[in-house]
Amino acid sequence: MGFVLRWMIAFALIALTYNPTRWNYSAWVGRNWPDQMPLAVLLGLLLFVGYVIYLRATLRSIGPFGMGLVIAVFGALVWVLVDFGVVSLDNPGLNTWLGIFALSLVLGIGLSWSIVRRRLSGQADVDDVED
Repeated sequence: MGFVLRWMIAFALIALTYNPTRWNYSAWVGRNWPDQMPLAVLLGLLLFVGYVIYLRATLRSIGPFGMGLVIAVFGALVWVLVDFGVVSLDNPGLNTWLGIFALSLVLGIGLSWSIVRRRLSGQADVDDVED
């Protein structure tokens, strides 16, 4: 259940920032910046903190190569689904949701990778050692 929760939080983080509906931070700031500037800055900083946590953990655990590999596997999966006629890429809204899903998958895997690796190999990752 740990991975699913981490992935869902990553999905919410990205979808709250931007999605094809009008219910996202970017659209809300565009409509309400003059009237709600302090709240917009506060919410933007909270989203930024979430991105820093997820991106830092992802870069430390799977790195840029791992991130690219996850995106490549997801891209190949979408290619297969398009080839079999399951998914059509004519809808820009669907394309945006697929991108949000792919990016959240990268962040979810990145945040969970050390735990998965420890369970599979029995080895712990040690990044910082205190003297």
